[in-house]
Amino acid sequence: MLALTLDEAKTVAIIAAVVLLIGAVLSFWVMKSIVSKVVVAALLGLLAFAVWTQRTSLQDCADKVQGNFERVGTEVTVADTDCSFFGATITISDPRGDSSDNPSGDPSVDTIDE
Repeated sequence: MLALTLDEAKTVAIIAAVVLLIGAVLSFWVMKSIVSKVVVAALLGLLAFAVWTQRTSLQDCADKVQGNFERVGTEVTVADTDCSFFGATITISDPRGDSSDNPSGDPSVDTIDE
């Protein structure tokens, strides 16, 4: 039969406590790593879902911009387009209507600053 003295039992208890403490630290590190990976994966999944649900809004916006481009003969109607993306209204300005570079409003005339 195995008999332990009091000093041997204290030594075994100290060794067991140190081993369990090291195991606790290692398991905390492993669990932190796993939880971090799960949290990152969940965030990326939520972002992918959000972008996926907004794809129809982007297509609707592209259709609106294309619909606002009207040409009658040589006349071009300039129109800004309002689109909604993630609930925010965004105005897409028609660059053909920028009067600071082209005071006449004619899209075929470019001015050169000297």
